[in-house]
Amino acid sequence: MNKLEKISVVGGGTAGFVSALILKIRFPHMKIEVVRSTKIGTIGVGEGSTEHWNEFMSYIGVSYQECIRACDATFKAGIMFKGWSKDDYMHSTSPDLEKKNGESLFIYNKVIGENLPKQFLNPAGSWDNKIFVKDTQQTWPPFNQYHFNTQKLNDFLTNVALARGIDVIDDEIKDVVFNDQGEIVDLIGENGHYASDFYIDCTGMRRVLISKMGAKWQSYSQWLKVKSAIVFPLPEEEELKMYTTAQAMDYGWMFNIPVWGRSGNGYIFDSDYITAEQAKQEVEEFLGREITVGKQIDFDPGALDRVWIKNCCACGLSASFVEPLEATSIGSSIRQIFLLMHRLPNYDEKTIETYNKAATDILTNIRDFVILHYLTDKTNTPFWKDVSNIELPDTLQTLLQRWKKNLPMTDDFSYQSMYTMFKAGNFSQILYGLDFFDTNLIKREWDMMNPEIKRYGEHVFNFIHNKHNNEPMYTHKEFIGMIRRGEH
Repeated sequence: MNKLEKISVVGGGTAGFVSALILKIRFPHMKIEVVRSTKIGTIGVGEGSTEHWNEFMSYIGVSYQECIRACDATFKAGIMFKGWSKDDYMHSTSPDLEKKNGESLFIYNKVIGENLPKQFLNPAGSWDNKIFVKDTQQTWPPFNQYHFNTQKLNDFLTNVALARGIDVIDDEIKDVVFNDQGEIVDLIGENGHYASDFYIDCTGMRRVLISKMGAKWQSYSQWLKVKSAIVFPLPEEEELKMYTTAQAMDYGWMFNIPVWGRSGNGYIFDSDYITAEQAKQEVEEFLGREITVGKQIDFDPGALDRVWIKNCCACGLSASFVEPLEATSIGSSIRQIFLLMHRLPNYDEKTIETYNKAATDILTNIRDFVILHYLTDKTNTPFWKDVSNIELPDTLQTLLQRWKKNLPMTDDFSYQSMYTMFKAGNFSQILYGLDFFDTNLIKREWDMMNPEIKRYGEHVFNFIHNKHNNEPMYTHKEFIGMIRRGEH
């Protein structure tokens, strides 16, 4: 039986502290330490989450108000896609809209079958930066996703970790020591040694631990073509957008992440077509202003073939790096560590094998979902023409064939782990945004439903889009200001 009394998390980015905090709550009597080097910076000038962030905060006992105040955070209703299709569209799922008739999302059938405007698949107010709140003393957040100032998020998580009894050590690991069974028994840093029973590799793209244990990188570059990025800050706009903007560009796409006091921005592009300097010029022409590039990043999108080997598990950018189109890095880290905390007690090789299968499901699901966004009719540059001719992975192609005549439903994802991030509602929203569906067929699917279900669907739809009529309304900036002043 595996002894499990101490865990060392190597790397102090978001994934590192998320891992340490989840494991400390799950194993309160275990010694958890984070070994990170402050000489190694974090990636990004702004960061976005998926809805899994609220689950994480709830689990570790942190209120969303604390997080917003400490991290210059703002709410994120979803991701607004501009220039990807003939109409702008937003990816922003809502439990209200995902009512089920069996396993089908019948409100989606109504909206898509009747070819209603794209915003009818998103929460009220999300396109207009409006927040409706019945009671300013309510304890639940109006939205489940956030934008953060990356450095302030890191400082906040560091302080929470220290308050939870996690040791945070500033050191850079220089070597890894193994026993005869191939398990890690010691880490050698510049300032000390770190022997533990289990290790979490959160060292980002350096993969300091897991790369020495035989893990192999599996590139997604045959499907995902963007491979470089420039990132830059911009001043805060007059109104805080309540969404991440993903603006299609000539050779990739540009993101805008609004946080309090400024915004984080970047152009994710294909370096086969343009240089970083040309990318900068394209951005400046689009924005009508000069920018100051904070850093350039080159990457190979992909994932490890095995994220857990022996007594080491990779998480965050150590496990995978997919372009940040859907802000999957934090969410996948949270999902992966929640899964790990259930598998660690009394683990054996079969446990590791099962975990790796589930982790592969999580990462394949992310890969296919991101690829989906490029199924656009754009052909204005060689980049977009080439992307439109990419041969899709079998996992995605099989589903798309099914969805030519029917909307995605829950059962389409039954072969994947329950920990995967994107399901029927997510895929439906992107496909509708890209005008993939034959709406006549989806309308037929809606018309064939039981009349009682249809009446209920009409009632729910009307309720969703009228339920805020008598509630106080705030702009996003007003509401965040209230939280920062302690008025909510």
